[in-house]
Order: sequence, then structure tokens, then C-alpha cells
Amino acid sequence: MIKSILVPARGSDKDDAAFGAALLLARTFGAHLDFLHVRPDAAAVAAAITMESGSATLLNQVISRIEEESDEREEKAKAAYLELCAKEGLLEAGAPSAALRPSAFLHRETGSERDSVVEHARAADLVVIARPREDEDDALDLIEAVLVASGRPLFLPPDAPLPALPERVAIAWKGAPEAARAVAAAMPFLEKAKEVVILAVEEGQEGGGERPELLEAALLWHGLSVRLSRLAAGARGTADALLAAASAENALMVMGGYGHSRLREWVFGGVTRRVLQRAPVPVLVAH
Repeated sequence: MIKSILVPARGSDKDDAAFGAALLLARTFGAHLDFLHVRPDAAAVAAAITMESGSATLLNQVISRIEEESDEREEKAKAAYLELCAKEGLLEAGAPSAALRPSAFLHRETGSERDSVVEHARAADLVVIARPREDEDDALDLIEAVLVASGRPLFLPPDAPLPALPERVAIAWKGAPEAARAVAAAMPFLEKAKEVVILAVEEGQEGGGERPELLEAALLWHGLSVRLSRLAAGARGTADALLAAASAENALMVMGGYGHSRLREWVFGGVTRRVLQRAPVPVLVAH
């Protein structure tokens, strides 16, 4: 059941895609939208940047620049939120009400965006974040942090407006706990889909160890229309095979977020990163 959706309002030109998708999901599931804008602590950031110089003048200049940029992003985020509420008739509410229309609320905090978003995400049913560009390291870092530290599923819409949820869901199946958690998190979407397609990439291991037919049998018990599609990775690789199949199916892709630890930081594996950045379809991912 999805009743609470968290949407980081970053004051970015990517916010429109996230806001539109979040509104679609709120109407689909009858959910509340919690928007969150986190303003950086200018003094703390500036101190870290200018720590070696020790110049008070430089410190004040950096603080002033950070404050100006923060003001601009905060105003942009607030304006986008208010415009969405006015245009779509969203009820502004910080607590449940008897109203029969989707509600929204804008939270504003100061500090670490990663920490604040993760903290709010842990209490939400779903998080919606715009897909990052390849050069947006901060956005990808935020996605990694939410997936690893919140324990909640993440919905990433495509760059183009999403007029409706796809009628088909494609599960990128892998014999791993992350994939199993992603399927469990996606059940509200699977139950609304006209068809569920299990994408099983055969990567050349003897036997594979994946056994996607077990998932197919389990989903049939839910009364779902299920189809199994076996894919060969070939020269194009696993990520591109999945992307091509999901695009051909015009489906919502459901997948686990896979990665490894490096110097105590969690880093996306190549397949996960490639899918999140390049998928032409919406993606629901869980770690």
C-alpha cells in the first residue's frame, strides 16, 4: 500500500519530471505528497571549503555566495511546489484529513541534504527523485544514499512527462535479495498492471542459478497475468539488454539496486548505474 510519497524539491530544472510523476502516483494510489527542500548550512560548507586558507575574508565571501545560491534554489523549489498545488488543486495538509483529493506539504530544513532526505525517506512508502544526468554526481550520490540507508523503494521517472503509468511492468530478475525486495516493493504496481513480464538475462553461467520460473509461479498465485522472457546479454551487455527489452515492452522497470563497498562508501554497480541514468522508461528500484 502506498499512502505517503516523499519528493525532494531541489530547486533544479529536473524537479518538473519528479513533481509530475509524484502527482500521477498520488492520484493512482490515493497518496499524500511530502515535498522536502534542504538548504545547506552555509557556514559549515564554507568552513570545510576554506579550512586550509584560514582567511576570514575568504570565508565570508564563500558564505555569501552559498547563501545567494541557496536563496535562489529555495525560491525556485517553493515556486514550483506552489504552482503545482494551485494548478492541480492539491490540498496543502501536514496531517491526514477527510478530503477526497490528493494532499501535499512542503517541508524545509537546513543541513545535509543526504541525511535529511534519508531520514524522511525511512518514514515514507515511496521516494520519487528525478533521474540524474551523467555529470550530476550530487544527484546520483543522493539516490545511492536513499537506496542504501533508507530501506525504501525509489521511483525514477523518465525525462519526458509521464502521462500515465505503463500498463505493463517488466521485472529485471536476478537471483539476489535485492531483486526479491524490489518485487515485494513493487506489488502495488504489479496489482494494477495488465501484464507482468519477467526479464531474465542469461549471462553464460551454466545453470544460471536464477530460476525465474519460480517467481513466475509465485506471481501467478496473486492472480497476475505473467510472462517470462529470457534474454541473451551478448555483446551489448546486461544493462543494454534490459533497457532494450523494457523499452520494447513500454513498461515500468522493476529492479534491485546492486553495488559494492569501497572505502566504506556504497557505489553502484555498472548495470544499476547504466539503467538508472539511461532507461527510457520509468524505473522502480530497491536495495
